Amino acid sequence: MEKLPKVGLPILIAIVLLIIVLAKSAVTIDSGHAGVLYETLNDGVSSEKAPLGPGFHIIAPWNRVIDYETRQQEMPEKMSVLSSNGLDIKLDASILFQPEFNSLGKLHNEKGESYVSRVLQPAIRSAARSVVGRYTPEQLYSSKRDAIQEEIYEETKKLVEPQFIQLNDILIRDVTLPPTIKQAIERKLKQEQESLEYEFRLVTAQKEAEKVIIEAQGKADANRILSASLTDKILQDKGIEATVKLSESPNSKVVVIGSGDSGMPIILGNQ
Repeated sequence: MEKLPKVGLPILIAIVLLIIVLAKSAVTIDSGHAGVLYETLNDGVSSEKAPLGPGFHIIAPWNRVIDYETRQQEMPEKMSVLSSNGLDIKLDASILFQPEFNSLGKLHNEKGESYVSRVLQPAIRSAARSVVGRYTPEQLYSSKRDAIQEEIYEETKKLVEPQFIQLNDILIRDVTLPPTIKQAIERKLKQEQESLEYEFRLVTAQKEAEKVIIEAQGKADANRILSASLTDKILQDKGIEATVKLSESPNSKVVVIGSGDSGMPIILGNQ
């Protein structure tokens, strides 16, 4: 009985150590994440080894796993850049990105866990300064915003993809100009719109006038042709036809066939 505590103590210690080892060895990685294995007794992280995917993993207790989120992430970024004429422009953008899954070992060894601040932010700022510097404030405010967004995306992509970062998109949410410049651009755009509207009214009025002139000319030509074709003989024939039709009508009437000054038949009256 006196020996039981002496035997039980080492067993208890062994059980505790086993629990600690298992706790250190068992690693669970969440969905949308991956783990980079750091091997303490070797050279740290191997760039050639594939990362650990989501799920349960057993590792050596002296190693550790560095967790990386591999889903698409959003990084808001506010920047101050200069336009082509040196004015301060503020951009409010969202950068959609994710690390390359199969290159997590290389990303960790070369850039580390702070790869966003070390690589992505400097790249987007450099690209934004380069692109915005090609345009005037008026172009940034109105017609060129989509083109600027696409150019910033393409230039940033060239910078970050060789550094194991997948750039999915860049969205320019807002472009803020100095108040005086914004007001001047809005006045100019309003004047241009009013000028286009005035030109449209002038063109419409001119087309309406041309239409009236063409219709009047057509009527004048028709009357001239008709007048030229109405000879005395034709008028007499038309009068005879009308008299014949009237005499054939079932209504009671008195028709006197005679001759007026023009040689046309004379209708005295109806009853």
